[in-house]
Amino acid sequence: QVQVVESGGGLVQAGGSLRLSCVASGRPGGRYGMGWFRQVPGEDRAFVAAITWNGDNEYYANSVKSRFTISREHTENTMYLQMNALKPEDTAVYYCGVRVFGPDADYHRAVGYDYWGQGTQVTVSS
Repeated sequence: QVQVVESGGGLVQAGGSLRLSCVASGRPGGRYGMGWFRQVPGEDRAFVAAITWNGDNEYYANSVKSRFTISREHTENTMYLQMNALKPEDTAVYYCGVRVFGPDADYHRAVGYDYWGQGTQVTVSS
């Protein structure tokens, strides 16, 4: 069974930075994609960023382009999300997803991910 654990959330002022980490354990497989989603109460989980198994391709939601950077250390089953120039509208619970069985084309869809972490809260004050 694959386990996914996020960390790094917290409270930050607008314009500040945070770095989220995600570790996938339990042998998720050689080639698997990973992604970040976020969710606020009453809304669906929304795509933030994704990265392919070898790190060659990165994808971002328009709302975070040029502010957020996704990266991963494949050998360590670890993924990061560097968040800069944070805005109050970035406030949400951030979830890490692992995509083992689904196609890469589903990187932006929450249903395309097979395993999820418990989430980490990010709060940006104005």
